[in-house]
Formats: sequence, C-alpha cells, structure tokens
Amino acid sequence: MSEFDGLTAIVTGGASGIGLATATLLAARGARVACLDLNPKVEPPLIGILADVTDDRSVRAAVLSAADALGGIDLLINNAGIGAQGTVEDNDDDEWARVFDVNVQGMVRTTRAALPYLRRSSHAAIVNVSSIAATAGLPQRALYSATKGAVLSLTLAMAADHLADGVRVNCVNPGTADTPWVGRLLAKAADPEAERAALEARQPTGRLVSADEVAAAIAYLAGPLASATTGTSLAVDGGMQGLRLRPRT
Repeated sequence: MSEFDGLTAIVTGGASGIGLATATLLAARGARVACLDLNPKVEPPLIGILADVTDDRSVRAAVLSAADALGGIDLLINNAGIGAQGTVEDNDDDEWARVFDVNVQGMVRTTRAALPYLRRSSHAAIVNVSSIAATAGLPQRALYSATKGAVLSLTLAMAADHLADGVRVNCVNPGTADTPWVGRLLAKAADPEAERAALEARQPTGRLVSADEVAAAIAYLAGPLASATTGTSLAVDGGMQGLRLRPRT
C-alpha cells in the first residue's frame, strides 16, 4: 500500500515542468491527480483540465470538474506561475499587475475554490511553490522576487487561518530548476552555455535543481508522513540559501 492510496490531488500548472513532475510522482504513489493548466495535455492516469488561474470563473469551473472527476479534493498543489526579468525600472505597471495576477492571486483563486472540498477531507494539505527568490536577493529579478516573497508570506497566513479547518499549508522554495521556463530563458541569452554555467555555479552543488527533486519535496509536505508540519518553507536549492562555501581552487 502506498502513502497516497485513496487520496486525490489537483496540481495547477500540472502539464509541464515541476507541476508535471509532481503530478506524475503523486500518481505513482497512489493518488488520483488532476492537472489544471492552460494546455492540459497529459497522459493517463493523470486527468487534464483546462484552467486559467487569472480568471476566477475558469478556476471555479476547473476545481468543480476536478472534484467531480476525483470524488473530492484532499491535496492542492499551487504550482502555476510565470517568470519576469529586470530591476524595478524595467517592468511597467501592466507587467507588475500581470505577474502578480498569476503568481499570487492565482494561488488565492485556486485555494478559495478548493477550500470547501479540502475542509471535508481527513487529510487536507496545500503546498505552494515559492522560490529561492523569496529569501535571497537575486539580480534582475525584482518583480519575480516580489511575487515569490508574497507567496511565502501568504503560506504562513494561510497556515494560521486554516489550521482549525484541518488544512495544513506549506511551501517549497526551489533554487534555479532545470525546467522549460529556464530553458527558454537560456535560449534568449547571448551565450546560452555561459549563462547556464553561471546559473549552475551560483548553487553550491554546482548544478541546477531537477523538477523531480522539487516534486519529491512537494510530495513529502503533502503526504501523511508530514502531518505535524504546517507553516513551513522547504528549500530545494542545492544549498544556495544557507551555505557560504569557500571558492573552489
């Protein structure tokens, strides 16, 4: 018997990257999983459902469809997000509004729609995907960092608000992960190989974090073995936040 047998989960942004890795892992461990995504093409046993996290009506319809298909919702993985580059001078007001709408308010909309189902679960858990950008100052990431800092604070507030409902809330803070978004970012660089080497070098492990490694952390926080854990952020960053190593010689 697997730890997630009998549990149901929805994963936003679940058709690619960290979201797909998480959905696949949860399903492999026994959960029934619905992936909410703008392009919800996934392979069985995953269930793909169209959802736009910037549209409250779309989110509510998708969560309802997921709950009907799964027979309820025990776990919510708030993963959907977009990136942004630049200093505070480089992104206009529309871009600030757009990225906050996806990265922060998208989590609010999905959680709001899922809470009635989560409250009925005997093992309810929410895991939000934040970032190392929430806890470390990174160059050219002002807007993105602001949204992920908001996710970290939102996680703590949600954990306090919904403890009495029997809903645990935690978040993961990945370092630079080897995902399609990072791949697109590297493709735009003047020297993609040099840019990748720079991203790898700033993590003490000397490599990018894999989507599967982040998924494993999400699964731990969502699972029954973490039933005493709430209001916690778990760094999956190759030591980037906490370690200060001497330069390699």
